[in-house]
Amino acid sequence: METFDYVIVGAGTAGCVLASRLSEKPKTTVCLIEAGPKDRHPLIHLPVGWIKLMTNSHLNWMYQTSASEWTGGRKIPVPRGKTLGGSSSINGNVFNRGAASDFDHWMQLGNQGWGYSDILPLFKRLEDWTGPNPDGLRGTNGPVTVTPNSWEHPICEAFFKAAESLGIPFNPDYNGKSQFGACYAQRTIANGRRQSAAVAYLRPVRSRQNLSVKTDTFVTRILFDGKRATGTEIVHGDNVARIMARREVILAGGAINSPQLLQVSGVGDPEHLSDIGVTLHHPLPGVGQNLRDHYTPRFTARVKGTATLNERVKGHAFWLETGKWLLGRPSVLSLPSTVCYAFAKSSPLLEESDLQLTLMPASYKSGNQSQLDDQPGMTLAAWQQRPDSTGHVLAHSADARQPPEIQPHYLSAETDQRVLLAGMKLARQIMRSTAMSPYFAGELYPGDAIQSDDELMACVRERGTTSFHMIGTCKMGPSFDASSVVDHRLKVHGIEALRVADASVMPTMPAANTNAATLMIGEKAADLVLGR
Repeated sequence: METFDYVIVGAGTAGCVLASRLSEKPKTTVCLIEAGPKDRHPLIHLPVGWIKLMTNSHLNWMYQTSASEWTGGRKIPVPRGKTLGGSSSINGNVFNRGAASDFDHWMQLGNQGWGYSDILPLFKRLEDWTGPNPDGLRGTNGPVTVTPNSWEHPICEAFFKAAESLGIPFNPDYNGKSQFGACYAQRTIANGRRQSAAVAYLRPVRSRQNLSVKTDTFVTRILFDGKRATGTEIVHGDNVARIMARREVILAGGAINSPQLLQVSGVGDPEHLSDIGVTLHHPLPGVGQNLRDHYTPRFTARVKGTATLNERVKGHAFWLETGKWLLGRPSVLSLPSTVCYAFAKSSPLLEESDLQLTLMPASYKSGNQSQLDDQPGMTLAAWQQRPDSTGHVLAHSADARQPPEIQPHYLSAETDQRVLLAGMKLARQIMRSTAMSPYFAGELYPGDAIQSDDELMACVRERGTTSFHMIGTCKMGPSFDASSVVDHRLKVHGIEALRVADASVMPTMPAANTNAATLMIGEKAADLVLGR
């Protein structure tokens, strides 16, 4: 048995931030526990490696959702990182904070200190933005290097012109004053290499004597003394042991693993815990509820008049791109999963965007993002930024090593269906616009035959998939909100010395990819723990 001041469960995005910040004081001891291995695999650090990491079971939990109506009875793969850095080590390297109104809404829900004016300094603290900063809203000295696009493509330029023709102006910085507009995606990529949370926060401090990082170590349950969390039970190889916490246990396992660990430790809905044979320790019905995700159908088209990524990662062209990457020049090997964005409105009456469109000069076989097409192609996707549909994550048994049930209930809210349909129509307008005509050689999916609203929504059932942005299953909110799990200080309701700090605490979906906000949550959690 080992004892530390703080025990952090999960070395993902927020866990790495916490380990770095809490261990800044030499007399404070910190233990960071990660179920996966060290982040030594070369594909982690090659930005385009995300394509292969989507199906790498050594570094990826390889979860999948349960079937539902709007997935056409399909189970959807849900990649989640299982290595130092967590999902920031396998994701698409995109940096997107979200809109100011998202965080003001969190505060309006009863979460004091989470308004945009409160968390903007944290966003600025964590980033080292290398692009223009005329309004002073970006950070320039933080650990996470965020870079503007350095790779241009004629399809991208045509996309911006097409968006502008439809009333969506070019916006040079969607992480600045406003999201609305079209732009190149900003990247957690520097010098051609991924800037994961492990690279940015953990690697520089690994030599600290007061920080212990344990990999290939699975936490099976939280230990309690009455209503106080005292440590964790772990499995490392064939050995079962305990790691105790003098001050706090902090869960940072993400939107799937954190609620599951609470449930198998006896914290959750009493009826559910009884069903899976877990002794109730503390009733908290909201654990595992409020799951949200971005659900995305992807249009694909054949391309003419220019080369796409499909050809540039094969044969002689691949080695040419490798040479460029080694020389530090713009290369397809250092691209994020999305090159272009358009933040748009499903109705002109809206004050701000509610749709997010993504363009990639690449296409994938059968919509599977782990395998590129053989012929030139492009992909244009759309998703509703703030989905109303909610689902759940529920442990199947008392064994934390068994995958839980993941049911997002995609598009169960009628508003989500309406907004997504508007996004699909807009994506098709852009793809078939005059500006895109020099490169558009025909729609591959859904295809010209699909025209009516009902036909488009049938395609959503057939090939819609996750955008990998699961949040909300340990919802932050006041104690009188029966669906909340943690308060505004991220403390678990009714339990002492136990916090949750990861994407699971987000009460609603930010209008963004979620990694940037999760980094911010890690920074905020460190301040809360340290009382600053």
